[in-house]
Amino acid sequence: MTDIKQQAQNMNTQMVEWRRHLHAHPELGYETPQTMAFIAERLKELGATDIRTGVGKGGVTAIIQGSGPTPVLGIRADIDALPVKEETGLSFASTVEGRMHACGHDAHTAMLLGAAKLLIQNKDKLKGSVKLIFQPAEEVTSGAMTMIADGVLENPKVDGVVGLHTGSLWGGFKSGEIGYCETPMMAACDFFYIHIKGKGGHGATPHLTVDPISIGCQIYSGLQTIVSRETSPLAPAVLTVGSFQGGATPNIIPPDCTLKGTLRALTPELRRELQDRITHIAQETARLMRGSATVTFDYGPPPLIPDKAMVRKLVRAAGDVVGPERVRAIPEPTMGAEDMACFLEKVPGVFFFHPSTFGDDRDYPHHHPKFSINEDVLWTGAGSLAQFALTWQD
Repeated sequence: MTDIKQQAQNMNTQMVEWRRHLHAHPELGYETPQTMAFIAERLKELGATDIRTGVGKGGVTAIIQGSGPTPVLGIRADIDALPVKEETGLSFASTVEGRMHACGHDAHTAMLLGAAKLLIQNKDKLKGSVKLIFQPAEEVTSGAMTMIADGVLENPKVDGVVGLHTGSLWGGFKSGEIGYCETPMMAACDFFYIHIKGKGGHGATPHLTVDPISIGCQIYSGLQTIVSRETSPLAPAVLTVGSFQGGATPNIIPPDCTLKGTLRALTPELRRELQDRITHIAQETARLMRGSATVTFDYGPPPLIPDKAMVRKLVRAAGDVVGPERVRAIPEPTMGAEDMACFLEKVPGVFFFHPSTFGDDRDYPHHHPKFSINEDVLWTGAGSLAQFALTWQD
């Protein structure tokens, strides 16, 4: 639909202004009062209705009414920043020490506002209605779950959902293209904590102790076999121990120690199997070495699995905006996580990649102090979201 493409291109400058304001005023987690106020004010100016703030502690929702109350499409963007000190040198760099939009959420928010404006301008073509979902706390992977618990998918009931991620998550793409995936796209992410209890004592008399560090080393080695020897090579999984803490003095064996790690998997079934094996190996290894182990998990988002029918609709809609030749399949998933998966677990939906690289030495990975995006292509994201909303019922 050439009209949407042209309208989106004409709005790019305004989206850049919105993005730069948000970039200069980053907020973390659920503590997003300024961001909520900015979003709500823009939505009011645009003509959205039923604007609500504080949804899921720090989010914003609004409704765009088309031909009727149903069906309802949710369009989601995350709004939180990271505890990163910015080093970009940009004229609109963060004004808050130690905080930065280093993952593109400022751009996501600007593009959803842009999509909202496009949809309001084309309400006569909108079948049903759209619920705009501005989500906090994605970086701590709990914001989506909190919004869902707060009823964001109800009143009105959301029948489908779409979202995007900008930046450089997948290589081989150029700015102006759109990336999609019909299979599991991003991994489930859980954190595990293994607390090992032994019996402390002097390093000169280890036979009188139950050394928890020794037990921890054996548990660590056993955990490494879960992926290498118990998981199919064709089933991607990651198990990483990032922290091993115990003791404070070189000649004293401590009474306990703790291992902390992360677990990633692309299917719910493998996710559960890996959790069970971590628990079993830790507890049994500790028991065989005369100690004990307690295993706890912080459960993050599930695997991000798009709905195939919704993916096909996205491919068509994005092709209308950027050209079919610029809509390409993502060659492989990433083991990174994204709590958009929580929405896709509840309703059919699609999540797509919005490349926004420069193609030169200005490109840095997500969460880097010098991360930035190519603002020239904000229109491709907003246009694709709006076109999807206008055509997903065709």
